[in-house]
Amino acid sequence: MLSIAHSATGAFIAAAIPNPLISTPLIFASHYVEDWVLHWDVGTGLSSGRKKPADAFKHELIDLALTGAFIFVFFQFSHQGINYQAWYGAFVALIPDFLEAPRNFFKWEPAWLKPINKFHGRFHHSTPDMVKGLLPQIALLIIIALLA
Repeated sequence: MLSIAHSATGAFIAAAIPNPLISTPLIFASHYVEDWVLHWDVGTGLSSGRKKPADAFKHELIDLALTGAFIFVFFQFSHQGINYQAWYGAFVALIPDFLEAPRNFFKWEPAWLKPINKFHGRFHHSTPDMVKGLLPQIALLIIIALLA
């Protein structure tokens, strides 16, 4: 999934359930459930060599900028001051992807990360078909925007 889909879900969960002892495991679980859904993301094609790491990195920066804008618009405007719960949820939702970044972009994976990344990989169902892979994410973002 794109970072925007994961982060929006994490922000939504954290804003709805401000107790991090409850929301944090739910946010982590949501990441893996979302990756299980057939999807396209900026890293699709990296492992097969169809996409260069430099291109994926540029696309990820765009994805992260859109993510920040989405979280700000849908979770920050309704608060006075910083909505820490939403930003916390958005960040936590991306941790499994952050842990894969050294392997995906630098071909470096410390031994302690291998089992974590292997577990994460079991949930990934990516498709090179961008339209087919973006539709569930667009639907998710619309639902979150309507409920936020």
